Amino acid sequence: MKHLASGVALVLLATPALAQSIGEKTGVNSTLGITPTTVDFVMEAATSDMFEIQSSLLAQERGNAAEKSFAATMIKDHQKTSDDLKSMIPSGNVTAELPSGPDSSHQSEIDKLKSLKGADFSSRYDSDQQSGHKEAVSLFERYAKGGDNPKLKDWADKTLPTLRHHLDMANDLTAGKTVGSH
Repeated sequence: MKHLASGVALVLLATPALAQSIGEKTGVNSTLGITPTTVDFVMEAATSDMFEIQSSLLAQERGNAAEKSFAATMIKDHQKTSDDLKSMIPSGNVTAELPSGPDSSHQSEIDKLKSLKGADFSSRYDSDQQSGHKEAVSLFERYAKGGDNPKLKDWADKTLPTLRHHLDMANDLTAGKTVGSH
């Protein structure tokens, strides 16, 4: 198994264009610290925002008090980052297309959350928020350090403190601590 993973990583590194798209989707780029392409960054950031908003809307219906508070912050903040990203596309500052909806893996997670209630919902939502924000921080850090679009790179860097705060809040949520807002 270790050899297979090493082989896949080498093949992806040998074909940079392929590594960006497939690597970002599979998490290989994050593991290897590879900067996402602008197209991949926009796609991943937008998809992550959609997931955060949709899952947090569910949490406002089904979650406990701490999750409802956390969810309100997620909806507000991720709507802002979605709006920021959307405004950069038509202005010509970023050449990429925004996805029309969540990708299949995020949609599957949302569907799973829709089927859960009570403690099962809480456990899954809390875990999803923690892992999702770890991935988002990694994505934004990598693009802020090495992205090829200066405006988007600057935006990613300015967005990082909020995402790091979200990750701290998600860590508190999974640990059962009281979660505060900004």
